[in-house]
Amino acid sequence: MTDYDVLRVFCGPRGGYGNELGVVREGSVLPEREERQALAAKLGFSETVFVDDPERGVIDIYTPSTRLPFAGYPCVGAAWLLDVPELVTPAGVVGARQDGEFCWIEARAEWAPPRTLKRYPTAAEVDALPVPPPGEWIYAWAWEDESAGRIRARGFPGRGDGIDEDEATGAAAILLTEQLGRALNITQGSGSQLLTAPQPGGWVELGGRVYLER
Repeated sequence: MTDYDVLRVFCGPRGGYGNELGVVREGSVLPEREERQALAAKLGFSETVFVDDPERGVIDIYTPSTRLPFAGYPCVGAAWLLDVPELVTPAGVVGARQDGEFCWIEARAEWAPPRTLKRYPTAAEVDALPVPPPGEWIYAWAWEDESAGRIRARGFPGRGDGIDEDEATGAAAILLTEQLGRALNITQGSGSQLLTAPQPGGWVELGGRVYLER
């Protein structure tokens, strides 16, 4: 089995929750896309990152069923693990910084894969949602406290690849931040926390806590 690290990205204030991320630090051991896709499917994480150049931050991202040009939580996790000022993805160059307990990236909303952002009247309605049938990638959200920018969200990839619900979805948070035009404090899934802030020129910052699980 190829060596890999497991991180939890977007952990809650007490270090729990977060979305598990597989990171293969030596991407050269699996240079072909087919090999990488097969390992990502075998590991079964929402996403798996292959590091092609740790000093330059060149990464390649896969779900269990597809390759992604950009994704939020893998970039936050990889930036924290590699401790680099930027990441190079097929979509573009992602800025990165560490700030206390948070790792931040800066990316553009147009890099994010398509998501259907679906607003609900209350957080309780989001909590009560069943997993929808495969089809659309649905990001369900509601205000918990609009004046404070606090949001309750859940993410349903709808790909039919074994990931029925995504514990924390950085790309969707970036899309929602661009849509609303304001900084957000998002609680997603079982208790993961994502922070965002719009930046000049169409950029969005996305931050969270990262822990090395193994």
